[in-house]
Amino acid sequence: MAKTKKAAYMISAIAEQYQIHPQTLRLYEREGLLKPSRSDGNTRLYTEEDMERLEVILKLTRDLGVNLAGVEIILNMREKMEEMQRQIEAFVSSLNTEISSQRARPAAAASSTRSLIPVIKK
Repeated sequence: MAKTKKAAYMISAIAEQYQIHPQTLRLYEREGLLKPSRSDGNTRLYTEEDMERLEVILKLTRDLGVNLAGVEIILNMREKMEEMQRQIEAFVSSLNTEISSQRARPAAAASSTRSLIPVIKK
């Protein structure tokens, strides 16, 4: 399967766009807050996803005064919450599938559908 290439930007372009020093981006990488990919020549390449994450970091640090340790905690919590949301959505989907399959069965199985808890759809 062929990989699709995403647009990627060098550190100088990102630093200029967000009005930060390239060393700040390197610091964020050392702290594990950003993980840009690397070119064959080992140049940092920032994708749209990296830029979105950087925007969150800058909002937390510039606008809300959160230090880098706090930023790390917040970003980790966001990732865990997003994963939990995906798990909940998968669970609700499987419940809805099960309910649908129960309803499609003959009347003999109808008594078992009454024991299922209805799930509210978005």
